[in-house]
Amino acid sequence: MKIWLDGGLRDADGARVSVFDHGLTVGDGVFETLKAERGRAFALTRHLERLAHSARGLGLPEPDLDEVRRGCAAVLEANPMALGRIRITYTGGISPLGSDRGEAGPTLVIAVSEAGRRPDTTAAVTVPWTRNERGALAGLKTTSYGENVVALARARERGASEALFANTVGALCEGTGSNVFVVLDGELHTPPLASGCLAGITRALTVAWAGAKETDLPLDALESAEEIFLTSTLRDVQAVTRIDGRQLADAPGPVTAEAMRLFDRESAADFDPR
Repeated sequence: MKIWLDGGLRDADGARVSVFDHGLTVGDGVFETLKAERGRAFALTRHLERLAHSARGLGLPEPDLDEVRRGCAAVLEANPMALGRIRITYTGGISPLGSDRGEAGPTLVIAVSEAGRRPDTTAAVTVPWTRNERGALAGLKTTSYGENVVALARARERGASEALFANTVGALCEGTGSNVFVVLDGELHTPPLASGCLAGITRALTVAWAGAKETDLPLDALESAEEIFLTSTLRDVQAVTRIDGRQLADAPGPVTAEAMRLFDRESAADFDPR
């Protein structure tokens, strides 16, 4: 396995980041996860734009997106696979043991691992913790993922693959690593970015391709929704057939199935949609 680290490819065993890296000590970093098929990264331009947005929001130096592109191409060429997960991590670099950043400059790591195709359906649960839609990190894809680790562990304990959050005012927000869509009275809705959810790449494409409405929704909309589905880089569009103790269906509903079909068709037609 070859990994891109600060400007070049390294063997996995030789790719090392300092124990004083701010991404490790305080979670001072941003990241992107991309789907790769047969050596091509899907929606790379959109992911790089979001990486830069997250870096600016965290106050990190602007990433060299040309280098990130080179790194993605290099790891895909060095590690051929049919379906993969690319992880781009960009941190504050070597810093003092505290919240202050050092002057060594940022760290860039790009790695890829094999992935399997997700099932068409899954289960999700709601959790009692909230997203802070007014927090400093709202809408940024940062490496400060502790609350997602805790919530996802709760979901796994309950036989589900995702946990869904409300925000501080009780509105439906997002999952630990996904966006959520619901069908109400036959219409497709998803929480707006003002809810504090991440501006998911797959979310944005699904809104455009399937015609979803961005709507403020209470968390209990999940109790009355006719259909629910999740979107993310590796889920694409995935139906939720069980939410908490409620069974919706055994297969994707008609609106979800159409969103899945549209996403498959449009993403195959343009691998880097702008």
